[in-house]
Amino acid sequence: MTIINAAANPSVVSALLLALFLAIDAGRAAAAGSLDSLGRFYDNVITYTARFDQVVLDEGLNTIEESTGVMQIARPGRFRWDYEPPNEQTIVGDGTRVWIYDIELEQITVRPQEQLLGRTPATILAGSGDFTTNYEVRDLGPAGSLAWVGIRPRDSDSGFNDMRIGFEGDALRTIELVDGLGQTTRITLNNGTENEPAEDSRFTLTPPEGVDVIDESLE
Repeated sequence: MTIINAAANPSVVSALLLALFLAIDAGRAAAAGSLDSLGRFYDNVITYTARFDQVVLDEGLNTIEESTGVMQIARPGRFRWDYEPPNEQTIVGDGTRVWIYDIELEQITVRPQEQLLGRTPATILAGSGDFTTNYEVRDLGPAGSLAWVGIRPRDSDSGFNDMRIGFEGDALRTIELVDGLGQTTRITLNNGTENEPAEDSRFTLTPPEGVDVIDESLE
């Protein structure tokens, strides 16, 4: 599983984007536990921007892929991931469609956002509904400097088997996602900022001249 080939592997995109939205929505489900910072994050955070370091590990925890970049979200339903060279890629969600721009291939693939992220966005992105209907949420307690929450989907079609979200105080620091092959995608967030104004233009993508566009949202 690699994000570099995400345009050809939508399940990877789905799982990673869903992870960030789950991290925001998990607060309401876990607020009754000891990790009150999750409740604060859910109730107070509307926009969030951070640098990220992403690593994909195999079953033996050997590194098979690394990448870095900047991510931004604006609730409800908008997001942007910019992967830096040498693996440049941009993923933008405008609330209706997801644009996956592979810069090296000069190709953009457009997919319906709800289809790509599964059936959960109506609950997660809007910040409403009962989160525990679709996910089992566990307070995993502290480990090192982080306090952890575990999230496990009740539906086997969710695109991942297990997720762990780590907070340092009130700051979201780490998301770990385990897929059906036993591979782990670990996203470490740095320099996170909350509730700064987000320009609408960040969540739209105008295809550059000469770039092929495969629009699957019209099918």
